[in-house]
Amino acid sequence: MHMLKKQRWICSIIGALAVVLGALGAHRLQPILSSAELNTWETAVQYHFIHALALLVIATGKGNDKFLNRSFTFFALGILLFSGSLYFLSVKAHLGIGNIGPLGLVTPIGGLFFIIGWIMLLFQRTGK
Repeated sequence: MHMLKKQRWICSIIGALAVVLGALGAHRLQPILSSAELNTWETAVQYHFIHALALLVIATGKGNDKFLNRSFTFFALGILLFSGSLYFLSVKAHLGIGNIGPLGLVTPIGGLFFIIGWIMLLFQRTGK
């Protein structure tokens, strides 16, 4: 599968998941989660959406720049680790999960991946 086609497929799924998880938080989890947990969920959705849009911009672009591809990868991993861990942290108490130990380090690693993804954009080739 061509790289840009694969990226479009990935960002379509990630974007759809952002909508589904945002709706889940607003309609199903709101009566269950504490205000702090709901705030954490909403932060996850916000970063998920912002970076889903960044993925879309990259996937609809022209060319196959290695730094754009790296940026895409770091954004996708950032969504998985940063937003994914915040989704989990929001509901873990309701799933009967207590102390998560070093798993709590996943969130800042995901945030670091977002930062690296944005920095990778600095090195992309400009069009001719």
